Amino acid sequence: MNQFKLIGWVAIALAVVSAFVTFEYMGTILVLLGLVGGVAIAAEDHVRVLVTALFLASLSNVLVNIPEVGMHLAKIFGAAGTFVAGAALTIISRNVWKRYKP
Repeated sequence: MNQFKLIGWVAIALAVVSAFVTFEYMGTILVLLGLVGGVAIAAEDHVRVLVTALFLASLSNVLVNIPEVGMHLAKIFGAAGTFVAGAALTIISRNVWKRYKP
């Protein structure tokens, strides 16, 4: 297992833990993990990651409507969206750099 897959698994574990434990810097940690993990994403997966980041950010609150477990699921998917948003920012930054580098 390479280090980037390990970063993804750690982020998923932190997303699940964040649904039950409140930690002030959890969002920061997830974004930083996403920024680092985004380096290893292959070019053919860039659009998939960008769309995933958008949909997780916008649709995670829909899960609140599920009785009993909805709030926890919304927090888990919201935290996963934070991680994927960090990876999306890395992809966007790299694409802008490749386009406009001197």
